[in-house]
Amino acid sequence: MILYLDTSSLLKCLVDETHTADVLRWVDAADAVATSRVTFPEAAAALSRRQRLGDLTGHAARVALRHLARRWDGFMLVDIAEIRAGGLATRHPLRGFDAVQLAAALTVRTAVGARGIAFSSFDRALCRAAAHEGLIVLEPGDRGSRRKCR
Repeated sequence: MILYLDTSSLLKCLVDETHTADVLRWVDAADAVATSRVTFPEAAAALSRRQRLGDLTGHAARVALRHLARRWDGFMLVDIAEIRAGGLATRHPLRGFDAVQLAAALTVRTAVGARGIAFSSFDRALCRAAAHEGLIVLEPGDRGSRRKCR
């Protein structure tokens, strides 16, 4: 099973927060983890924003970003499918980068088949759109096992 993580899910692998344990369990159960190339700059921006707000220390934000940079090439990185993302943005109530994330997940699904991918996001609108597009959407409490995701 390939696990697709959007930025909100990937951040839970870098910073201990609500549902981190769920995402780490799904990652452990996956054969591979995929994400869009837009995820790295989105994650850097989110970590910086949390530092400015005082939710993370500067040290914690830097450590998290360095950890992501070291692991980046280990992910299945999906290029931006801008035309597909534009169509999704008009079909669903999605922000631009959320449409990019969904387009990337659908690109992976096209490559591996519908039963070979599970999708994780902590954005409700994105999860609804992903489910509407036929993706298996993991929710906290899901085991993320091969049986569930295949």
